[in-house]
Amino acid sequence: MGRKFFGTDGIRGRTNAGVMTAATAMKVGQAAGTYFQRGEHRHRVVIGKDTRLSGYMLENAMTAGFTSVGMDVVLLGPMPTPAIALLTREMRADVGVMISASHNPFEDNGIKLFGPDGFKLSDDAEEAIESMLEDDLPLAAAEEVGRARRIDDARGRYIHAVKASLPHDVRLDGLRIVLDCANGAAYQVAPSVLWELGAEVIAIGVEPNGKNINLGVGSTHLDAIKAKVREVRADIGIALDGDADRLIVVDEKSHTVDGDQIMALIGSRLAEQGQLRGGGVVATVMSNLGLERYLNAQGLDLVRTAVGDRHVLERMREGGYNVGGEQSGHMILTDHSTTGDGTIAALQVLAALVASGKPASETLHLFDPVPQLLRNVRFAGGKPLENDTVKAVIAEAEADLAGKGRLVIRPSGTEPVIRVMAEGDDAKQVATLVEKICAAVRKVA
Repeated sequence: MGRKFFGTDGIRGRTNAGVMTAATAMKVGQAAGTYFQRGEHRHRVVIGKDTRLSGYMLENAMTAGFTSVGMDVVLLGPMPTPAIALLTREMRADVGVMISASHNPFEDNGIKLFGPDGFKLSDDAEEAIESMLEDDLPLAAAEEVGRARRIDDARGRYIHAVKASLPHDVRLDGLRIVLDCANGAAYQVAPSVLWELGAEVIAIGVEPNGKNINLGVGSTHLDAIKAKVREVRADIGIALDGDADRLIVVDEKSHTVDGDQIMALIGSRLAEQGQLRGGGVVATVMSNLGLERYLNAQGLDLVRTAVGDRHVLERMREGGYNVGGEQSGHMILTDHSTTGDGTIAALQVLAALVASGKPASETLHLFDPVPQLLRNVRFAGGKPLENDTVKAVIAEAEADLAGKGRLVIRPSGTEPVIRVMAEGDDAKQVATLVEKICAAVRKVA
């Protein structure tokens, strides 16, 4: 059936508009609580959130939903998404909830669900919960209503787990690091991790007020961290997004190091140490052809999936890979986490920097990206990609790029937009082909 609530990464939307309301949150709590009540034990849910103003509303609504069907609630407060995945598993919870819209502005919010194993839910589980959202669900008897409590040591537990991802002899002494937490969920834990490992930390984006998450800071807005790196002459800059499952790096020259370069670094380094599993790295169709060529030259594969960290993780689990991610900065290192974790990925980058003894600009730029261009075309409705004229233009472009590049055209999973991406050795050719396709889509959109 078509989905009304769940999208490509949980439920997401504008606060108090559409599906993202307190009523929906309470109903999701009731449905998920009912779905995950299996066995005779006392059932438990872990709930975390980022720093959005609407987090208070949705947290309380979900607490009401879960307790009303007899599930106990553990409230963690503002914590990164990967921390919720970790603590769901460690606390033997039946389900975990992260209230966040990731890199979106504060007006949006979302709900991500994790199973008891700490992994995001399967399509089947989401569909089962979705099917319950418009039903009247049985409520717990008065004596079986759940309890809610807030725990105070959640940050310390996560900080310990993140630091444990590095060998004990790795220290960050002597490194001056600018850390941008996007005024989001990692604003307390990420600076603590780096400081405890010996780094000098200059933190920005660590003053959330409920309305400034991702506002001019974070992994999708790099001007602030680039300026600060130059100002303080830092060795490196680390930029997280609102829920800290993404990482983008800035070198000492203020040049961007995206997810493709980070995957190349971590993957090749683990391969040298004999610790890379699966014989390669898993990435999406949007990762640069330069990454694929670099890995191939090292005798490693690049396995591509549909866009979305969820698809990456599914393929990693199927093939036994331990490194995967997205160009946008999602880094999934399954030796340490069940979902993307920007802070853990940052530590792997910093460990490589320490081991190399070279500047970040030399250590982190492992390949020259192939010219790549991405354009978005909005459409009012219908299915522009099924139009015969559009199909013909796309087929012609694919023929022109054969053996010299790639073409990826797809509808967005979250908005009425067609994403048109081309890459190839000839930048002018890439730009021309993208414009031709966009023009064809606009005519029928």
